[in-house]
Amino acid sequence: MEKIRFGKTELMVSKVAFGGIPIQRLSLEEAVKVVRGAIDLGVNFIDTANGYTDSEEKIGQALKGLPRDSLVIATKSGANDKETFLKNLDLSLTRLGVEYVDIYQHHGVLEESYDEVFGENGAFEGMIEAVKLGKVRFPAFSSHNIPFAMKVMREGRFHVVQLPFNYVDDEAAKEAIPLAKELDMGFIAMKPFGGGLLNNANLCIKYLKQFDNIVPDPGIERLSEIEEIVEILNSGELLNDNDYKEIALLKEQLGDSWCHRCNYCQPCTSDIPISTILTVQSHVRRMPYARVVGMVSAGMEAARNCTQCKDCVSRCPYNLDIPKLLTDNVAFWDNYVAEHE
Repeated sequence: MEKIRFGKTELMVSKVAFGGIPIQRLSLEEAVKVVRGAIDLGVNFIDTANGYTDSEEKIGQALKGLPRDSLVIATKSGANDKETFLKNLDLSLTRLGVEYVDIYQHHGVLEESYDEVFGENGAFEGMIEAVKLGKVRFPAFSSHNIPFAMKVMREGRFHVVQLPFNYVDDEAAKEAIPLAKELDMGFIAMKPFGGGLLNNANLCIKYLKQFDNIVPDPGIERLSEIEEIVEILNSGELLNDNDYKEIALLKEQLGDSWCHRCNYCQPCTSDIPISTILTVQSHVRRMPYARVVGMVSAGMEAARNCTQCKDCVSRCPYNLDIPKLLTDNVAFWDNYVAEHE
């Protein structure tokens, strides 16, 4: 597979990364087979996170015996403080069976935690120390809030940014992707399949092929998935008129229900974690049952107490009917749980 220069990291990475969320649902043997299969196809960029249960351990087993310098390994910590951040890193290195990671990300940086992460004894102090110790080569961060992420990008602390980007959740195309190019930052396209909600690989990957400075990071559960993606990337095919028409139709259909996880709707007067509830169907498609239950059960109970005040609606930049979507997703959740009882 063709490799591209990944911004000022100077790393040469495959045109697609291997996203490590879905292998949580696989046995160790199955996960190793999928990871190894992707590498055999030419994928040298592996992305996971400390919080993805046993994903790092499974990837570590798959990487045993492979030349370390042939791979680009990225993982993440969601810690806000220095001590926990460094503990997470050391645990990740142990699980992955490596002495360093190429790219280490502050996972899901939020505007409200900015002062903590970048303040005294914050996680970013841990990042600086980890780079000095050689445990991390290039600092990175991920976020779902595009305007906030662009502010952080401009501050010049990071080599790589990871933001949601697909043909529906396309806000990054306007300014964030051009800014990454201007700053020579590597850009990882999070959720290129909308977190499992977009199922046409041909449309998803051909859309992303238009942007020469990004690397899609799809979650992979089956070898056939990455085989199809690689085939599309290696083909010379680009979007045609029919593709554009289909994308326009799908965007229109999804536009009034697609949560972008910007969290401008917060805080909720009933303490409902709105974006978690509105994206539960994505979590269900990518994660093990027990993991999803731990993530969303408490929030679902809170969502049942929505007062329909609609304060969230007035703050949503996408004009979503949030109370209705909460009701719909609670109903989806109840059916999902019933199927697993």
